[in-house]
Amino acid sequence: MESKLYVGNLPYNVTEDDLRGLFAQAGEVKEVALITDRATGRSKGFGFVEMTSQADAEKAIQMLNNHDMGGRPLKVSIARPREDRGPGGGGGGGFRGGGRRGGGRGGERRGGQY
Repeated sequence: MESKLYVGNLPYNVTEDDLRGLFAQAGEVKEVALITDRATGRSKGFGFVEMTSQADAEKAIQMLNNHDMGGRPLKVSIARPREDRGPGGGGGGGFRGGGRRGGGRGGERRGGQY
């Protein structure tokens, strides 16, 4: 069993210190990462807590899964490994290019005319 935990359904005003204090009740906390929106800096409502041992991680799941925090029941489980998104980090969007030639778009050159 891993010692890194996923913590979901967090109140948007929670801080890393809040999480550290809560999970310290179950054992020694190694690291806390609250996931925030890059553009706004606002919490996305989930994060990760790494405990120093598997036993502490198991205890944290038992103690804190469905624990009420700010009126919201926390979801605590073993964190799944990150999926490999390939080059560039994936995630959709982005510029896929294509010049003015070919592709059947309007405005391209046809027989010397635009």
